[in-house]
Amino acid sequence: MRWFARRTRGNIWDEAIDAPLGDIEAAARIRAICDAAAASAADSAQPGQRERYERAARVAMEIAMKIADDLMRDDAVRRIVDLCMKADDAKTAQILFRAIQAGWVREAVQRDYPALAQ
Repeated sequence: MRWFARRTRGNIWDEAIDAPLGDIEAAARIRAICDAAAASAADSAQPGQRERYERAARVAMEIAMKIADDLMRDDAVRRIVDLCMKADDAKTAQILFRAIQAGWVREAVQRDYPALAQ
């Protein structure tokens, strides 16, 4: 009886995107990806968790590059920087930090992660 069999739920970053996303939908998807991958990022010392975090971050970065609105893109990149810092991936976080253009977003990231400003 397969009717009641549980389906394994996939990761949100592995789900196919059917149509082009608008800026608001893209930002919401990045937020959902970062929230879902936070546990993997915190446990990134384990091999399987590190792979999940890297896949999630890669997909989130690809979506963020397609956001046209500068402030929405900067906010999305900030969320990805938070994810990277949870995983102790300072190299990627620093590269993303340099991509943030809005001054107030950069200042907020600098307050949270002073090491990135160097």
